[in-house]
Amino acid sequence: MKRILLLFASVLLAAQAIPEVEITAEPSHHLILQNSYVRVFYVDAPAHADTLMHWHRHDYVYVILGDAHVSNDVKGKPPVDVKLPDGATRFSPATFAHIARNLSAQPFRNVTIEYLQDEELRASSKETIARMDETRGLDILQGGTKEILFVNDGVRATEFELQPGGVVPRHHHTGPHLLVAVTDLDIRSDVSGTGPMSGPMPGHFKSGDSKWLPGGYSHTITNAGKQPAKFVTLEFP
Repeated sequence: MKRILLLFASVLLAAQAIPEVEITAEPSHHLILQNSYVRVFYVDAPAHADTLMHWHRHDYVYVILGDAHVSNDVKGKPPVDVKLPDGATRFSPATFAHIARNLSAQPFRNVTIEYLQDEELRASSKETIARMDETRGLDILQGGTKEILFVNDGVRATEFELQPGGVVPRHHHTGPHLLVAVTDLDIRSDVSGTGPMSGPMPGHFKSGDSKWLPGGYSHTITNAGKQPAKFVTLEFP
């Protein structure tokens, strides 16, 4: 019994001794975009590698790139074994520190998007959140699908899948939004009206690329490539 207690104490001390770093100091997290709304990280952990114990101090969304199998070791909690398919998009509330242990023979890659205004967003009126949530569900498009996945902190996450030539019909963006490419994309945005964004706008993205877009315009989106296209948007109120 004494030996078991000593072993438990040594394990507990070792866990407490694990150094903690801010997310910006974690080597697998690469900052690729930042503004007053978001910080966007491209995460790339090698096969069978662990991240450092790092802090998430803001609510965030992550988009998985490639099938993933990880152990999520949150500080102070038992590890959780997690398997996620390519393109899985999830929301995680702050605040916590954790280690992501890659249990796969493939790199663990994702795009992590922190909401820098999460406190203000959580305080958004129920009417604003309800308005963004009212159209949640799957829509069948011309050559594709659009699915509103969830609304958290008043931010609406939507997944689009388009076959070659598939079209997202004309829609309006009131607020700014972030586009995250799950696959390589070759898309065309046809913007209505006049102004600097009007007319056809080609977009070429590699898997994992992110682009911040302003609000206040209407457009259609067409998959101009030869391969199926998949991307996620986060639309802010």
